[in-house]
Amino acid sequence: MLCPPVSAGTGQGGHGGEPTRGDACPRPAADPMFRSRRAGLVRRLWRQRCAAAGPEDGPGALKPAAHALFKKLKDEELELLVQAVESRGACESGCVWAPRGEPRGGAKQALPPQVLLCRLYRWPDLRQPHELKHLCYCAGGRAGCGDAAALCCNPHHFSRLAAPETPPPPYSKVSCGPSWPDEPPFPGTQLLEFSYNGGHWRADTSLSRSTIKDGYWCKLAYWEHRTRVGRLYAVHEASVNVFCELPRGSGFCLGQLPAAHRSRAVRRARGKIGRGLLLSREPGGVWAYNRSEHPIFVSSPTLGPPGAHGLPVLKVLPGYSAKVFDYERVG
Repeated sequence: MLCPPVSAGTGQGGHGGEPTRGDACPRPAADPMFRSRRAGLVRRLWRQRCAAAGPEDGPGALKPAAHALFKKLKDEELELLVQAVESRGACESGCVWAPRGEPRGGAKQALPPQVLLCRLYRWPDLRQPHELKHLCYCAGGRAGCGDAAALCCNPHHFSRLAAPETPPPPYSKVSCGPSWPDEPPFPGTQLLEFSYNGGHWRADTSLSRSTIKDGYWCKLAYWEHRTRVGRLYAVHEASVNVFCELPRGSGFCLGQLPAAHRSRAVRRARGKIGRGLLLSREPGGVWAYNRSEHPIFVSSPTLGPPGAHGLPVLKVLPGYSAKVFDYERVG
């Protein structure tokens, strides 16, 4: 595009004054194709929102704040967010960095970006940031990582914290001792046995997803009724997926284990494993994140109070995390 010559003089772009908008080479307008592409991403994001119990807490009430946040995200961040919410966390996605501070959009109550998007796409009843936990692969949750002026708001980089409850029978206690793997607490279902390796229990603050040089830190065993299926699975990295169906998944795939002589109850239970769980060794303890669409039950000597009889069992709902092994609770 050719620009007309700029003449000198007051108001004409010379030494006598600032150039007027009409004298300078006009900036090209944003490409309509890019505008429509961005608008398409926003429409796809809005279609993926959760349904809510009541209109006062419904996604429509969050629309002004959500669209204000979308405007602050770069095109690359919007694409990452679309991938995350459309796959519902089945595929790993990168961090979605949003400026720190509360989005402004006329919403009744300003929410931090991570709470806003987690509430919009995963948990409509979510209220406070302290109800959330960064998953181990989120850079925003690691000290010294990320931009101080930005935070990750990818809703699938978070889990909710599982709170201990008083469970009703028959799963209130699991008998303690070596016989536990031979007597699964939930007949007809599977049991994943977790065995921590090492004579020390101190937290390692330098953990990452890289391979731990000292060798495996735990071994996993998979049981069906009273029979262990497959070999022990040694875990060398700081986190491991345990699953039956996971797109491009890596880790302990239960779907590849031998399938001979499985009862109908076992086949039915295996059909519910799906994306399974994520087991991660983090500073302070070992965490289990339920990636499946069904509750899981975990048992550990560090879940209950010191000196408690038997092993408490904790129900972990889909999308929730629990610290299944606490380094400070053992000798």
